[in-house]
Amino acid sequence: QAGIPKEVLHYLPGSGSLLGAQLMADSRTAGVAFTGSTIVAQGIAKTLLSRSNAPIVPLIAETGGMNAMIVDSSALLEQVVQDVIISSFQSAGQRCSALRLVYIQEEIGDAFLKMLKGAMAELSVGDPSLLSTDVGPVIDHEARKALQAYEISLKKKARLIYKVELDKVHQDGSFFPPQVWELTDASHMVEEVFGPILHVVRFKGTELDKIIN
Repeated sequence: QAGIPKEVLHYLPGSGSLLGAQLMADSRTAGVAFTGSTIVAQGIAKTLLSRSNAPIVPLIAETGGMNAMIVDSSALLEQVVQDVIISSFQSAGQRCSALRLVYIQEEIGDAFLKMLKGAMAELSVGDPSLLSTDVGPVIDHEARKALQAYEISLKKKARLIYKVELDKVHQDGSFFPPQVWELTDASHMVEEVFGPILHVVRFKGTELDKIIN
Protein backbone atom coordinates (compact mmCIF):
# COMPACT_ATOMS: atom_id res chain seq x y z
CA GLN A 1 0.00 0.00 0.00
CA ALA A 2 2.94 2.33 0.60
CA GLY A 3 4.37 1.55 -2.83
CA ILE A 4 7.18 -0.84 -1.85
CA PRO A 5 7.47 -3.70 -4.38
CA LYS A 6 6.21 -7.00 -2.92
CA GLU A 7 9.47 -8.78 -3.74
CA VAL A 8 11.47 -6.26 -1.68
CA LEU A 9 9.91 -6.45 1.79
CA HIS A 10 8.56 -9.49 3.60
CA TYR A 11 7.21 -9.65 7.13
CA LEU A 12 7.13 -13.08 8.76
CA PRO A 13 5.73 -12.94 12.31
CA GLY A 14 6.58 -15.92 14.47
CA SER A 15 8.99 -17.43 16.96
CA GLY A 16 12.49 -16.01 16.66
CA SER A 17 14.04 -19.35 17.59
CA LEU A 18 12.10 -21.09 14.80
CA LEU A 19 12.10 -18.55 11.99
CA GLY A 20 15.47 -17.05 12.87
CA ALA A 21 17.30 -20.36 12.81
CA GLN A 22 15.81 -21.26 9.41
CA LEU A 23 16.54 -17.90 7.82
CA MET A 24 20.09 -17.52 9.12
CA ALA A 25 21.09 -20.98 7.96
CA ASP A 26 19.93 -20.16 4.42
CA SER A 27 22.80 -19.08 2.15
CA ARG A 28 20.51 -16.52 0.50
CA THR A 29 20.35 -14.44 3.69
CA ALA A 30 22.61 -11.46 3.00
CA GLY A 31 22.55 -9.75 6.40
CA VAL A 32 21.06 -9.91 9.89
CA ALA A 33 19.83 -7.14 12.21
CA PHE A 34 19.10 -8.42 15.72
CA THR A 35 17.95 -6.95 19.03
CA GLY A 36 18.19 -9.16 22.12
CA SER A 37 20.62 -10.86 24.46
CA THR A 38 24.38 -11.03 24.01
CA ILE A 39 24.34 -14.84 24.21
CA VAL A 40 21.82 -15.15 21.37
CA ALA A 41 23.78 -12.65 19.27
CA GLN A 42 26.91 -14.76 19.71
CA GLY A 43 24.95 -17.82 18.59
CA ILE A 44 23.76 -15.97 15.49
CA ALA A 45 27.34 -15.01 14.64
CA LYS A 46 28.44 -18.66 14.90
CA THR A 47 25.55 -19.78 12.69
CA LEU A 48 26.40 -17.25 10.00
CA LEU A 49 30.08 -18.25 10.05
CA SER A 50 29.25 -21.95 9.82
CA ARG A 51 27.22 -21.71 6.62
CA SER A 52 28.92 -23.67 3.86
CA ASN A 53 29.47 -22.06 0.47
CA ALA A 54 27.92 -18.81 1.67
CA PRO A 55 29.54 -15.37 1.72
CA ILE A 56 30.39 -13.61 5.00
CA VAL A 57 27.49 -11.25 5.73
CA PRO A 58 27.06 -8.29 8.11
CA LEU A 59 25.52 -8.83 11.53
CA ILE A 60 24.12 -5.77 13.30
CA ALA A 61 23.40 -6.73 16.91
CA GLU A 62 21.96 -4.46 19.58
CA THR A 63 22.49 -6.42 22.77
CA GLY A 64 22.37 -5.95 26.52
CA GLY A 65 24.01 -2.99 28.21
CA MET A 66 24.70 -1.83 31.75
CA ASN A 67 23.92 1.84 31.36
CA ALA A 68 24.95 4.11 34.24
CA MET A 69 24.36 7.71 35.26
CA ILE A 70 26.93 9.47 37.46
CA VAL A 71 25.45 12.26 39.57
CA ASP A 72 27.73 14.59 41.52
CA SER A 73 26.80 17.25 44.05
CA SER A 74 26.52 19.99 41.40
CA ALA A 75 23.50 18.30 39.77
CA LEU A 76 19.99 19.73 39.83
CA LEU A 77 18.14 16.87 41.55
CA GLU A 78 14.74 17.71 40.06
CA GLN A 79 16.21 17.20 36.59
CA VAL A 80 18.09 14.07 37.66
CA VAL A 81 14.94 12.45 39.05
CA GLN A 82 12.94 13.29 35.94
CA ASP A 83 15.62 11.78 33.69
CA VAL A 84 15.95 8.70 35.90
CA ILE A 85 12.20 8.05 35.85
CA ILE A 86 12.05 8.36 32.06
CA SER A 87 15.13 6.26 31.32
CA SER A 88 14.62 3.54 33.92
CA PHE A 89 10.89 2.96 33.81
CA GLN A 90 9.46 4.03 30.47
CA SER A 91 8.80 0.96 28.31
CA ALA A 92 8.91 -0.95 31.63
CA GLY A 93 12.71 -0.79 31.42
CA GLN A 94 12.66 -3.00 28.31
CA ARG A 95 15.13 -1.01 26.24
CA CYS A 96 18.82 -1.65 25.72
CA SER A 97 19.30 2.06 26.40
CA ALA A 98 17.42 1.98 29.73
CA LEU A 99 19.19 3.27 32.83
CA ARG A 100 20.23 0.41 35.15
CA LEU A 101 22.60 2.06 37.63
CA VAL A 102 22.87 5.47 39.29
CA TYR A 103 26.09 6.49 41.04
CA ILE A 104 25.11 9.27 43.45
CA GLN A 105 27.57 11.43 45.41
CA GLU A 106 27.01 10.64 49.08
CA GLU A 107 26.38 14.26 50.13
CA ILE A 108 23.17 14.34 48.06
CA GLY A 109 22.27 10.65 48.29
CA ASP A 110 19.49 10.94 50.87
CA ALA A 111 17.89 13.93 49.16
CA PHE A 112 17.99 12.17 45.81
CA LEU A 113 16.40 8.98 47.12
CA LYS A 114 13.67 10.89 48.94
CA MET A 115 12.79 12.81 45.79
CA LEU A 116 12.95 9.66 43.66
CA LYS A 117 10.58 7.82 46.01
CA GLY A 118 8.12 10.69 45.78
CA ALA A 119 8.21 10.64 41.98
CA MET A 120 7.82 6.85 41.82
CA ALA A 121 4.79 7.02 44.12
CA GLU A 122 3.03 8.90 41.32
CA LEU A 123 3.67 6.20 38.70
CA SER A 124 0.69 4.26 37.40
CA VAL A 125 1.30 0.67 36.29
CA GLY A 126 -1.37 -0.75 34.02
CA ASP A 127 -2.91 -1.04 30.57
CA PRO A 128 -0.61 0.78 28.11
CA SER A 129 -3.57 1.73 25.91
CA LEU A 130 -4.72 4.14 28.63
CA LEU A 131 -3.25 7.64 28.66
CA SER A 132 -3.19 7.53 32.47
CA THR A 133 -0.70 4.62 32.44
CA ASP A 134 3.00 5.40 32.95
CA VAL A 135 4.38 1.83 32.96
CA GLY A 136 2.92 -1.10 31.05
CA PRO A 137 3.61 -4.83 31.36
CA VAL A 138 6.87 -6.58 30.55
CA ILE A 139 6.89 -8.57 27.34
CA ASP A 140 5.71 -11.97 28.64
CA HIS A 141 5.34 -14.26 31.65
CA GLU A 142 8.87 -15.63 31.26
CA ALA A 143 10.30 -12.12 31.51
CA ARG A 144 8.24 -11.48 34.63
CA LYS A 145 9.46 -14.73 36.23
CA ALA A 146 13.08 -13.80 35.52
CA LEU A 147 12.58 -10.37 37.10
CA GLN A 148 10.87 -11.89 40.15
CA ALA A 149 13.79 -14.31 40.61
CA TYR A 150 16.26 -11.44 40.36
CA GLU A 151 14.25 -9.42 42.89
CA ILE A 152 14.51 -12.30 45.36
CA SER A 153 18.28 -12.49 44.84
CA LEU A 154 18.61 -8.73 45.51
CA LYS A 155 17.16 -9.14 48.99
CA LYS A 156 20.40 -10.86 50.06
CA LYS A 157 22.77 -8.12 48.88
CA ALA A 158 20.84 -4.86 48.56
CA ARG A 159 18.44 -2.56 50.39
CA LEU A 160 15.03 -1.89 48.91
CA ILE A 161 14.49 1.86 48.55
CA TYR A 162 11.08 1.86 46.91
CA LYS A 163 8.74 -0.47 45.05
CA VAL A 164 5.64 0.72 43.22
CA GLU A 165 2.50 -1.01 44.49
CA LEU A 166 0.39 -2.84 41.93
CA ASP A 167 -3.37 -2.67 42.30
CA LYS A 168 -5.39 -5.89 42.47
CA VAL A 169 -6.26 -5.79 38.78
CA HIS A 170 -2.59 -5.92 37.79
CA GLN A 171 -1.27 -8.46 40.31
CA ASP A 172 -1.38 -11.12 37.60
CA GLY A 173 -0.50 -11.10 33.93
CA SER A 174 2.99 -9.88 33.06
CA PHE A 175 2.96 -6.70 35.12
CA PHE A 176 6.07 -6.07 37.22
CA PRO A 177 6.43 -3.18 39.68
CA PRO A 178 9.18 -0.58 39.08
CA GLN A 179 11.65 -0.63 41.98
CA VAL A 180 14.90 0.85 43.28
CA TRP A 181 17.59 -0.98 45.27
CA GLU A 182 20.69 0.44 46.95
CA LEU A 183 23.94 -1.51 46.69
CA THR A 184 27.25 -1.01 48.47
CA ASP A 185 28.97 -1.49 45.09
CA ALA A 186 28.07 -2.62 41.58
CA SER A 187 30.41 -5.61 41.35
CA HIS A 188 27.61 -8.19 41.21
CA MET A 189 25.97 -6.54 38.20
CA VAL A 190 27.48 -8.81 35.57
CA GLU A 191 24.60 -8.95 33.08
CA GLU A 192 21.65 -6.82 32.09
CA VAL A 193 18.32 -7.41 33.83
CA PHE A 194 15.71 -6.42 31.27
CA GLY A 195 13.00 -4.66 33.23
CA PRO A 196 12.09 -1.73 35.52
CA ILE A 197 14.73 -2.31 38.21
CA LEU A 198 17.14 0.49 39.11
CA HIS A 199 20.29 0.11 41.22
CA VAL A 200 21.84 2.94 43.23
CA VAL A 201 25.40 3.16 44.59
CA ARG A 202 26.77 6.07 46.63
CA PHE A 203 30.28 7.41 46.10
CA LYS A 204 32.60 9.95 47.70
CA GLY A 205 33.41 13.09 45.75
CA THR A 206 37.11 12.17 45.80
CA GLU A 207 36.29 8.84 44.09
CA LEU A 208 34.90 10.26 40.86
CA ASP A 209 37.81 9.08 38.69
CA LYS A 210 37.55 5.62 40.24
CA ILE A 211 33.81 5.48 39.58
CA ILE A 212 34.28 6.52 35.96
CA ASN A 213 36.91 3.81 35.50
